[in-house]
Amino acid sequence: MKYVSGYQCTICQQQYPITYKQLTCEKCGEKGILDIQYDYEAIKSNINKEAFLSSTEFNIWRYLPFLPVHNKPDNCLTVGGTPLYRAKNIEKDLQINEVYIKDEGVNPTGSLKDRASIIACAKALEEKVQDVACSSTGNAATSLAGNAAKLGLKTHIFVPKRVPDGKLAQLIAYGANVIKVNGDYKAAFNVSKKAIEKFGFYNRNAAINPCLVEGKKTVVMEIIEQLDFQTPYYILVSVGYGCTIGSIYNGFL
Repeated sequence: MKYVSGYQCTICQQQYPITYKQLTCEKCGEKGILDIQYDYEAIKSNINKEAFLSSTEFNIWRYLPFLPVHNKPDNCLTVGGTPLYRAKNIEKDLQINEVYIKDEGVNPTGSLKDRASIIACAKALEEKVQDVACSSTGNAATSLAGNAAKLGLKTHIFVPKRVPDGKLAQLIAYGANVIKVNGDYKAAFNVSKKAIEKFGFYNRNAAINPCLVEGKKTVVMEIIEQLDFQTPYYILVSVGYGCTIGSIYNGFL
């Protein structure tokens, strides 16, 4: 948070100070997703390659200067620092010089979403909010429930009524309050929005909270560092929606 200079709407480019409390642009409404702005000149003056090489953090907090939180939460799960494997068999089959696979499955709840959820939990703690919430049918909900449970936060997950029982197992194991909503994911999102506004839960919905993209972007920063600070030509990402693509993009800024 030390280097965050403010926020900017991705639609109208309206800028807001770091004291701005809304998650979206006041002019563009929910469509006005915000980008977090950093003082990169200040970062360059204080952070360099040697700072990373001397760091004793081998996880997401290695990149704290590039994150919208003040500090690493005490007693949190270890998120990030996942291995990068060279896929020589794929290189041979496709006749490509170098191919690497980033294994996000070794994160605490088994997915990239842990990078976003730990930031949500850290922000909730900083804002002294004890309840976090989101609408989800899978990995985002599981990662939020797991990371929140470790930090003593309460989790409220809104899911479509027809979500498979198998997907609810981890949520229940982590002690999440699961609310089944009649309808599809959009209906679950709308109910979660109303509940968040009414009860003051911290909003972990990635489609609307700009802080969560910043957590997921660290996967790119790790890849670059694991490649000896060389930028890859391409990064192929499997996605279900656009937030992860935005996260990958932000990692190159």
